[in-house]
Amino acid sequence: MNDSRSVGSWRELGSHFGTVVVLAGGVLAGAVNIYLAASLLPTAVADIGGERLYAWNMTVFLTAQVVATMLVSRTLSRRGNIGSYLVGFGVFAGGSIVCAASPAMPVLLVGRGAQGLGAGLLTGLGFALIYSVLPRHLWVRGSALISAMFGLGNFIGPALGGLFAQFGSWRLAFVVLAVASGGMAAIVPRVLPRSGKAEPEAVRLPLGSLMLVIGAAGAVSVAGILSNEVMMAVFIVLALVLVVTFAVTEKRSQVRVLPRPAYQAGNALRWVYLTIVFLAAGVAVETFLPLFGQHLGGLPPVAAGFFGAALSLGWSASQVVSSSARQQRTVRWLRVAGPGLLAAGLAVLALLQHPAAPLRLVIAWLPILLVAGTGIGLAMPHLSVAAMASTPDKEEGEKAAAAIATVLTMSTAFGAAVAGLLVNLGGPSMVTSARYLLLGFAAISALGMLTALRANHLAQLTEVRHETEAEQTAGNGR
Repeated sequence: MNDSRSVGSWRELGSHFGTVVVLAGGVLAGAVNIYLAASLLPTAVADIGGERLYAWNMTVFLTAQVVATMLVSRTLSRRGNIGSYLVGFGVFAGGSIVCAASPAMPVLLVGRGAQGLGAGLLTGLGFALIYSVLPRHLWVRGSALISAMFGLGNFIGPALGGLFAQFGSWRLAFVVLAVASGGMAAIVPRVLPRSGKAEPEAVRLPLGSLMLVIGAAGAVSVAGILSNEVMMAVFIVLALVLVVTFAVTEKRSQVRVLPRPAYQAGNALRWVYLTIVFLAAGVAVETFLPLFGQHLGGLPPVAAGFFGAALSLGWSASQVVSSSARQQRTVRWLRVAGPGLLAAGLAVLALLQHPAAPLRLVIAWLPILLVAGTGIGLAMPHLSVAAMASTPDKEEGEKAAAAIATVLTMSTAFGAAVAGLLVNLGGPSMVTSARYLLLGFAAISALGMLTALRANHLAQLTEVRHETEAEQTAGNGR
């Protein structure tokens, strides 16, 4: 069995510079917006009111984002590569303008919903076009770059939002987002290759699946803003029930959101998606790390914010190294080691949480967070490529690539809700909250090791079967 694969260089990926800028820029826009908006909202509330609707900003955005990722394949079939990206950037820019001009919180929520639709579409398009536009040997480099944009956005967003909020210019921040989106849209027709369009009825809308996912995303988002632990748990259970119903409905339906291989016995795709869920959910701890840094470590807000972004920094940086892996056995090891490293880092960090922690102990948090984030970066690009390569069928492969964005956004929403539940369960003690949060997500990340092992096993069986069939075909031809 051939245990190596062709991996293009970063320089070769640079030969597709214009295309890569659009793909990465679309994902980065949505990633930056999540944390930038969170930093701006307190200033916006002080200006236009609507404090009771404050928490719904993230709920509306995440729900719209999840829905939009499910519509990527349909949008591509109707509008092609260029038209789809113009719609994505246009909707995101339009939503940003509505946010900038909002006279009241309900209007701001409308703008946030439009931003979520645009961001979700752009994120899904990024993965889908890696599959359809880049050569196969550049998939891992492209996936690494796209995945790194999530980490980079988590790092840049809070800093940029804090800067605008410092000067009370929250409206200007949304204007900047709109202008940047417009600039990206202007170069799309020049750099993206054109693709053909299918007949409108060729890709039908999976309405039943869509409604179930909207319900699940809404339930988990509501759970994330509740303070009552019992009601939060009820909404999380409701979301899980809706997700299971979604999976059952999809398996029986002819019109699906997820690709057919995800429901085929013996195919590794479902286990790849589950590994992505367990891995990406761990990023939810970032929301509370600045809080712990200030209250337990005595850090000033700026330093505490940097600690919160350390996980994403490790995630983004490690993908440059990870994407160079060529040996299949190394790739399989990285898929398992990634969740394991994240789980170990979070568990160790939990043990280092103490009230009034001395400075030397607080400083030790930083390398541990970087190492934990490295676990995400080691595995994520290879999981993305495994999803893309799960089927030889081009249409199903494109759907598998686009669904990565759906899985990522759903895991982000679930992670945020579970994080809120764990922190509330640990209260009122800040130390107990920190330990519950970190140990809880260490356990969730560890589950990713099991699903990755299962995915590797099934992938190896598939490789052996394909090689055996190829040898038999060659023998019959002689």
